[in-house]
Amino acid sequence: MTGQVEELDRPAETSTGDEYVDLTPEYAREIFDALGGGEGTTASELLSELHFADIADLLGWASPNQRQHLVELIRPDFDPEFLTELDDDLREEVIGLLGTNVVAEAIAELDSDDVVEVIEDFDKDEQRELLGALSDIERARVEEALSYPEYTAGRIMQRELVAIPDYWSVGQTIDFLRSAKSLPDDFYDIIVVDPRYSPVGIVPLSRVIRTNRPVLVRDVMESDEMRTVVVTEEQENVAHIFRQRDLISAPVVDDSGRLVGVITVDDVVDVIDEEYEEDMMRLAGVGEEDDLSSAILDTTRSRFTWLLVNLGTAIMASLVIGLFSGTIEQLVALAVLMPIVASMGGNAGTQTLTVAVRAIATRELTSTNALRVVRKEVAVCGLNGVAFAVLAGGVTWFWFDDPMLGVVIGIAMVINLLFAGLFGALIPLGLERAGIDPAVSSSVFLTTITDVVGFFAFLGLAAILLL
Repeated sequence: MTGQVEELDRPAETSTGDEYVDLTPEYAREIFDALGGGEGTTASELLSELHFADIADLLGWASPNQRQHLVELIRPDFDPEFLTELDDDLREEVIGLLGTNVVAEAIAELDSDDVVEVIEDFDKDEQRELLGALSDIERARVEEALSYPEYTAGRIMQRELVAIPDYWSVGQTIDFLRSAKSLPDDFYDIIVVDPRYSPVGIVPLSRVIRTNRPVLVRDVMESDEMRTVVVTEEQENVAHIFRQRDLISAPVVDDSGRLVGVITVDDVVDVIDEEYEEDMMRLAGVGEEDDLSSAILDTTRSRFTWLLVNLGTAIMASLVIGLFSGTIEQLVALAVLMPIVASMGGNAGTQTLTVAVRAIATRELTSTNALRVVRKEVAVCGLNGVAFAVLAGGVTWFWFDDPMLGVVIGIAMVINLLFAGLFGALIPLGLERAGIDPAVSSSVFLTTITDVVGFFAFLGLAAILLL
């Protein structure tokens, strides 16, 4: 049938047009075995079949010695975009292996936002050396981006964009796109600007293609749906805007409203992934610099601080136990059962905490619905507390042949789970209200509360009801 692409009969392996081989553990082992056997040519041929993002992953999987050999193999003809896919520490190591002169020439092929990502963690002298191969205009663009604070729109936007005046026709726009020599490699929307170079609308490329040439751009542009981003906007807020509005791209403006760049969805996907990874690691008390390629001493220092805090909170819980040492001596079963109460409260609280931190990050949990969410979490934990009180109480009764001991652990479990639900929601809300990232220290505070409340409730009730 004319005008249709018949896809059903095409082989599955060519249906996407992907000419690269997927990186699997088995494929990686082939490359590493070739390196170990001194078969550089074979390893090089296998590497040439991989996408640049997979090469970045492979370098992350490799040992330092293997990494050095891999870098030597890719040096003659590598895609500089693979540098943007590396973790920060690994990127610095790979650039050191490649040599700054080689990298400086290679990054001239990258968009300005990718250049910023590659060099932003280097010191000023190294940045100047890496920027040496760029044209004056490109270097000025990158230096301007580096002048903005980290984690803002100015750092992730690209300066390469397509902007046209609103009085142009669709025909003029198409002719411009065909003749211009400095267009971005990939773009999705055309930004329409007024005489002050301020965005007044956007026109998707698909609409330009479908519209007759005489039609004015201002008659087909989207102005109500356009969402501009201020250059100093936090990247987390930018990601929220893209997610809420289902955007493909968004113009970036300075404080005066003048167009200075554009953010595209591929950059926002990276931001979302970065923010998710950061929150996950902070919930575990692990720093941003702690990754698989970090040095042993750096990783040790990164984790030491929160382990030290955890030691302090554990001592607090031990002090509570110490208050009831006499009670424990008289009834050894309490020592056996204490961890059950504490761990159930900790796990229930962590569930609430995880939901709350995620909801705060995605702006689903705000001051407007905080009370309702807290009530819900307390109710959920309370109901679970009752259910597990029956189970734990029954098991304890059967185990120690003491019904009152079962009652004690049941009541203590209900109390601890209620506190877990309450503080699992309140702690991240309180930290967020205080201007502190809820992911940073919520788990430490919550663990302390559930341990202290669990031990105090269980041992206190035992002292009152059993002795």
